[in-house]
Amino acid sequence: MLSLVLGLAGNGAAKVFYSKDEALHAAFPDAESIEKETLFLTDEQAKQVEGLAKVKLDSKMITVHTGKRNQKVLGYAMIDIHIVRTQLEAVMIVLSPDGSVESTLILAFHEALDYLPSARWLRQFSNRTLTPDLALNQAIAAISGATLSAYGVTDSARRALAVYQVMIAPKTR
Repeated sequence: MLSLVLGLAGNGAAKVFYSKDEALHAAFPDAESIEKETLFLTDEQAKQVEGLAKVKLDSKMITVHTGKRNQKVLGYAMIDIHIVRTQLEAVMIVLSPDGSVESTLILAFHEALDYLPSARWLRQFSNRTLTPDLALNQAIAAISGATLSAYGVTDSARRALAVYQVMIAPKTR
């Protein structure tokens, strides 16, 4: 599905920056393996995730990619695809084994590139955890002229961090 979505271009400005495989290798360059797991959230788990994230889930099916080396977890990556204004954006949120944001990467952006968040802006998410101030105009600076893009990435990070807390962290204890 992701390759289909990434391949769709709604306008001439649409840009695919990374394939899923390229992005996962960039996220986990030292990994010996990258394991894919599909999580199926119960209604209660979905409600928990939404409550923590303060953002709606589009689906109760979440794919998590786990990078490993010598059977040790290097981190977790989740790809979030959402509409910015009228077109799609695909964002990969990479979490460290402790559940903080390691990196944020735009995989595809189908809006006008003027609305594309910069790499510098994306670095604001590094080392962040799911706290109440992980929001625009609080811990995360807004982007003048690209507010919807900024909200989209911030919501993606909040969803990934909440999924980690509800579905992944309990398994690691």
